[in-house]
Amino acid sequence: MQSLLYYLTTFLVFAVVAVLAAGLWTMLKGKSPNLSQKLMRWRVALQFMAIVVIAAYVFVSNLAG
Repeated sequence: MQSLLYYLTTFLVFAVVAVLAAGLWTMLKGKSPNLSQKLMRWRVALQFMAIVVIAAYVFVSNLAG
């Protein structure tokens, strides 16, 4: 279970970085403001999921001893 949560955390962190970079790129290029806002909302959702998974990882790690 710990390894699954570890890999899921790693995936989510990279996903957050990718969406952040895409959102910033879109914003800096002056393209669609709606797309930039949508990407930033996705970033917030992914960050929330990453925090939940990290908390679950800490909880499972403490149970394991």
